[in-house]
Amino acid sequence: MDLFKMNYNLFSKSSKPLAERMRPENLSSFVGQDNIIKNNSVLKNMIKNNKFASIILYGPPGSGKTSLANIISHSTDNFFVKISAVTSGTKEVKDIVELAKDNLSMYNKKTILFIDEIHRFNKMQQDFLLEYVENGDIIFIGATTENPAYEVNSALLSRVIVFELKTLAFDELKNIIDNAILNDELLKNKTISYTEDGINYLIKMSNGDARTALNYLELIVDNIEEDKKVISEVVIKTIFDKVKVYYDKNSDKHYNFISAFIKSMRVGDADAVVYYLASMLIAGEDINFIARRMIIFASEDIGNANPDALVLANACAESVRKIGMPEARIILSQCAIYLACSEKSNRSYIAINDALKYIRENGLEEVPDFLKSGRTISKKNEEYKYPHDYENMHTGQEYLPEKVKNLKFYNPKNIGYEKNFIDKLKEE
Repeated sequence: MDLFKMNYNLFSKSSKPLAERMRPENLSSFVGQDNIIKNNSVLKNMIKNNKFASIILYGPPGSGKTSLANIISHSTDNFFVKISAVTSGTKEVKDIVELAKDNLSMYNKKTILFIDEIHRFNKMQQDFLLEYVENGDIIFIGATTENPAYEVNSALLSRVIVFELKTLAFDELKNIIDNAILNDELLKNKTISYTEDGINYLIKMSNGDARTALNYLELIVDNIEEDKKVISEVVIKTIFDKVKVYYDKNSDKHYNFISAFIKSMRVGDADAVVYYLASMLIAGEDINFIARRMIIFASEDIGNANPDALVLANACAESVRKIGMPEARIILSQCAIYLACSEKSNRSYIAINDALKYIRENGLEEVPDFLKSGRTISKKNEEYKYPHDYENMHTGQEYLPEKVKNLKFYNPKNIGYEKNFIDKLKEE
């Protein structure tokens, strides 16, 4: 290697973030995820034997998905292509598939296509990819922070093996940090140490995310002016305003916390409701998202047991939009507690779902003639009777089509305001 290339490579490497510089190139330097790379595991044998099926790596940020893909790229003699679903689309996939076909015919080598953030591909893009995975034109590796059961088409999901990665444990993150301090080309030449409270605090801030831990480590070291860089909790707090507690909105935590919030409202546990609301606010959740979910809850879970709940939820959403944080927390808390303590009925929710299910399975029936629009050209055997001309609005006419006239979709619950509907419907 000549001097220019040597200097260029050193400069290129030093310009990369610490997390990128420390990315492992083999399994022996990979930390964590023993559940999927232990001895004789399917994934470890794939890498060891260079025999790959199409797979999806699913796990939280910084758990090692991209690092495992990087290890595969260094261990395989197949061609390896990496793209991101954020910046690429079907055109790029098609071009890679054509290249893969050429590689197979010319060099008798397969092509591994790694797509980061595969959940960002829409249904059409995933369907486009499916054909080439099924035909074996490419070996597909996808990485996602979102549950594939919800974000990946079932057809594609049935043709891959899903490996779930876990959030890294304390000792695993400490191992990664120690390795960086001792072996990184830039850090190993500096005098770096840490106190017990310092390493504990750094790992706590990282929330199980190796990338975050290394990025924070690099930032802390760069901001300690002394030659002897001692990382303590006090030092960290002077660099950071507060501990990072937010979660990725695309991660399972985003869905888990809103799920816990809604389920706590459903059961009427006001303390749990406030706890999960506070957790989401501290984690940086979108307050408008929370308010929208409360509107849905007011209709789906409270319904006509307390119709005012929907009014209040809408007022809450509008107020939150106008006011913003931090005062929006008060409005959200008031409304959430009100919803939690309200009488509950999901009978309207059940009614529309049952009606939709019936129609999807049986098709549409003809609207009775007397209910048709005046613009409809038909010979009406029965004239529409105006309910206001009749006592208690009862005309004696059957409004459902003949085939479904005996079906009952709505059954009011004997609770709250909705119990008033029971006698009303009996009168019909």
